[in-house]
Amino acid sequence: MGMNWRLASRLSVVVCAVLVVALIMLVQHHPAPVSTLNMNSTGSSGSTASGLQGTDLGATPAPNFRLTDQYGKQVSLADLKGKPVVLTFLYTHCPDICPLTAEKLHTALQGLGQQAQQVGIIAVSTDPKGDTEAAALNFSQAHNMQNSWHYLIGSQSQLSPVWSDYHIYAQAGQKTMTVSHSTGLFIIDKQGNERVFLGDDFTPAQVTANLKTLLKQ
Repeated sequence: MGMNWRLASRLSVVVCAVLVVALIMLVQHHPAPVSTLNMNSTGSSGSTASGLQGTDLGATPAPNFRLTDQYGKQVSLADLKGKPVVLTFLYTHCPDICPLTAEKLHTALQGLGQQAQQVGIIAVSTDPKGDTEAAALNFSQAHNMQNSWHYLIGSQSQLSPVWSDYHIYAQAGQKTMTVSHSTGLFIIDKQGNERVFLGDDFTPAQVTANLKTLLKQ
């Protein structure tokens, strides 16, 4: 009985050692997957095969929508087909990211020169209550964008489907005028397809370069 116990003990040690070696070999031959998406937390780094800067969106058709701009005019995304479009989501009482985004878009358009007339810029409101037509016009004028973009406003029921289609989070504060919302830019080509996404750390030069590339396509 003593010999059988010792033999069984030794065999169990050998079996465990073999299993450990086999497990190590398995891990070496099947390493953990590594993401091929080259982007930071806000999604502005990297470039696509077509030379566009940002996170590749696969050229999927951009969902259409129709809302009212800062002049009370009905505007749809489809109206801008034939032009590259920059689409962003803002609110007029935003204290930080939204004004900076507007300023950077203004600089990007200046970088395009005469070609600025050949592109479209759309800002969709994330604040149905605070973003009135007057507020949208004042915000646009404050950032020299009144004739360079369509700042689109609407009711909660009109805006919510647009946020949903573009996976935008928007939630108004209970006691303040602030709105928590997703930030960044969607770059859409002349055919109405989503091409790349840029996070809120985008530079005007990136936007200008992307639009120049799409104007040539």
